[in-house]
Amino acid sequence: MTTPRFLQIHTLHAYSAALLNRDDTGLAKRLPYGGKMRTRVSSQCLKRHWRWAEGAHDLHAIPGAEKAVRSRDIVSRSVIAPLREAVDGEVLDAIEGEFQKAVYGEKATSSRQPLLLGYPEVAYLRKQAEAIAREYPSDAKAAGEAAAAFAKEARANFKQMREQTALPGGLTAALFGRMVTSDPEANIDAAIHVAHAFTVHEEETESDYFSVVDDLRGEDEDAGAAHIGDAELTSGLFYGYVVVDVPGLVSNLTGAEASAWETAERDMAAQVVEHLVHLIATVSPGAKLGSTAPYAYAQAMLVEAGDRQPRSLAGAYRKACRPLVADALERMRDHLAALDGAYGNGEARCAMSLEPIELPETQIVALPELASWAGNAVLNGKAA
Repeated sequence: MTTPRFLQIHTLHAYSAALLNRDDTGLAKRLPYGGKMRTRVSSQCLKRHWRWAEGAHDLHAIPGAEKAVRSRDIVSRSVIAPLREAVDGEVLDAIEGEFQKAVYGEKATSSRQPLLLGYPEVAYLRKQAEAIAREYPSDAKAAGEAAAAFAKEARANFKQMREQTALPGGLTAALFGRMVTSDPEANIDAAIHVAHAFTVHEEETESDYFSVVDDLRGEDEDAGAAHIGDAELTSGLFYGYVVVDVPGLVSNLTGAEASAWETAERDMAAQVVEHLVHLIATVSPGAKLGSTAPYAYAQAMLVEAGDRQPRSLAGAYRKACRPLVADALERMRDHLAALDGAYGNGEARCAMSLEPIELPETQIVALPELASWAGNAVLNGKAA
């Protein structure tokens, strides 16, 4: 096949007695679908765990991958704080206020939203702050005026820096995008599109009643619990869906125009895809680790590579099925066959599964081979 424009990654994950992703009331997130309420895990939750995962397939273990930080306090903690020991405090305070405006906008001193900046951008800001402090070591007013001048030209300064730096927004922004309201030119379109995962069956929940015993209470004292409470627990088989926009990924990683992605260097994009396949299959949302140990590997994963607009297989589960992997795989098979019958098959397919699996025109392999297949599709346009 030619180098695909899109990779589609479909997964089935099973969890028992867990609370993977909570809403503002402390209950499991939910989604009504097909007339039934389903348990849900948000895309934000999934992406955070993939990007923070450590180990052999850590995204930041890829050569050239720059880290990033998301915070409301990047200027205070990552730019100004490292200079505190060597620079006059009043001078730094004067610089800090103007740098907050440069990064977060004019209302930065009263309110600001968390912002994602790459380490190269943070290092650039720190260097500029240090240069101003060095020029005006004891003149806070002059330092503030110099910082204000920098803030006024911040967009132009940042633009020049970004044009000369690989991954200025870090790997996280290159993959999952970012929006900067104070600097629209810093916006980055996401190359990895992640759907909210949901159970293929109706929600399965239970209210878990628990009590806490006071270890220091004597035998002659009240034997009642020191504390009682309850928490919701859920079980489920979740369908997950991720799309990799290959031209967008190559463009974000290399700086090449998206229209020129096929002639651009694609080594890093291939490594990202290979690592991502491993992470999606093996990294679990981390809520309530101590009390539920919600660790699970994918029961099945299907990767499709092609040029057509992606389409989710969520329709296979619009009618809730039994919470069994075999049933879910059967639904996936039938839905794929129906799609192929109506639209033709324009994708190459490769899959892995813990259960016997029969999917149309699909090669079945182990996870390492599946990840290599996906990475090689991006690098060479053919299966490994």
